[in-house]
Amino acid sequence: MFERDNENYIYELVSKNIKKQRKLKGLTQEQLAEKMNYSTQFISNIESKNHQTFSLGTLWRIALVLEIDITVLFKEE
Repeated sequence: MFERDNENYIYELVSKNIKKQRKLKGLTQEQLAEKMNYSTQFISNIESKNHQTFSLGTLWRIALVLEIDITVLFKEE
Protein backbone atom coordinates (compact mmCIF):
# COMPACT_ATOMS: atom_id res chain seq x y z
CA MET A 1 0.00 0.00 0.00
CA PHE A 2 1.18 3.49 -0.78
CA GLU A 3 2.01 5.86 2.04
CA ARG A 4 -0.66 8.43 2.84
CA ASP A 5 1.51 11.31 1.59
CA ASN A 6 1.79 9.70 -1.86
CA GLU A 7 -0.91 10.84 -4.31
CA ASN A 8 -1.32 7.24 -5.46
CA TYR A 9 -2.65 6.41 -1.98
CA ILE A 10 -6.09 7.79 -2.82
CA TYR A 11 -6.36 5.74 -6.00
CA GLU A 12 -5.41 2.60 -4.13
CA LEU A 13 -7.87 3.37 -1.32
CA VAL A 14 -10.76 4.12 -3.67
CA SER A 15 -9.99 1.06 -5.81
CA LYS A 16 -10.08 -1.18 -2.76
CA ASN A 17 -13.37 0.33 -1.62
CA ILE A 18 -14.97 -0.04 -5.06
CA LYS A 19 -14.09 -3.72 -5.09
CA LYS A 20 -15.37 -4.19 -1.53
CA GLN A 21 -18.68 -2.43 -2.24
CA ARG A 22 -19.16 -4.28 -5.53
CA LYS A 23 -18.71 -7.61 -3.77
CA LEU A 24 -21.05 -6.58 -0.94
CA LYS A 25 -23.70 -5.94 -3.61
CA GLY A 26 -23.04 -9.38 -5.08
CA LEU A 27 -21.89 -8.03 -8.44
CA THR A 28 -19.13 -9.30 -10.68
CA GLN A 29 -16.87 -6.87 -12.50
CA GLU A 30 -18.73 -7.75 -15.67
CA GLN A 31 -22.12 -6.97 -14.11
CA LEU A 32 -20.91 -3.64 -12.73
CA ALA A 33 -19.40 -2.74 -16.10
CA GLU A 34 -22.63 -3.63 -17.87
CA LYS A 35 -24.74 -1.51 -15.50
CA MET A 36 -22.37 1.43 -16.06
CA ASN A 37 -22.04 0.89 -19.81
CA TYR A 38 -18.26 0.55 -19.37
CA SER A 39 -15.97 -2.28 -20.37
CA THR A 40 -15.14 -5.07 -17.95
CA GLN A 41 -11.47 -4.31 -18.57
CA PHE A 42 -11.98 -0.71 -17.38
CA ILE A 43 -13.53 -1.92 -14.10
CA SER A 44 -10.76 -4.49 -13.73
CA ASN A 45 -8.15 -1.77 -14.24
CA ILE A 46 -9.79 0.47 -11.63
CA GLU A 47 -9.81 -2.34 -9.08
CA SER A 48 -6.29 -3.54 -9.81
CA LYS A 49 -3.29 -2.83 -7.64
CA ASN A 50 -1.68 -1.38 -10.76
CA HIS A 51 -4.28 1.34 -10.58
CA GLN A 52 -5.62 3.41 -13.37
CA THR A 53 -6.59 7.01 -12.85
CA PHE A 54 -10.29 7.74 -13.02
CA SER A 55 -12.50 10.79 -12.93
CA LEU A 56 -14.88 12.04 -10.29
CA GLY A 57 -17.62 11.43 -12.83
CA THR A 58 -16.66 7.77 -12.95
CA LEU A 59 -16.74 7.56 -9.15
CA TRP A 60 -20.14 9.25 -9.12
CA ARG A 61 -21.50 6.70 -11.63
CA ILE A 62 -20.05 3.80 -9.65
CA ALA A 63 -21.65 5.12 -6.46
CA LEU A 64 -25.02 5.49 -8.22
CA VAL A 65 -24.91 1.97 -9.62
CA LEU A 66 -23.83 0.52 -6.26
CA GLU A 67 -26.48 2.65 -4.51
CA ILE A 68 -23.99 4.06 -2.01
CA ASP A 69 -22.94 7.54 -1.00
CA ILE A 70 -19.81 8.52 -2.92
CA THR A 71 -18.03 9.27 0.39
CA VAL A 72 -18.02 5.53 1.17
CA LEU A 73 -15.40 5.16 -1.56
CA PHE A 74 -13.02 7.41 0.38
CA LYS A 75 -13.32 5.75 3.80
CA GLU A 76 -10.14 4.58 5.42
CA GLU A 77 -10.32 1.54 7.67
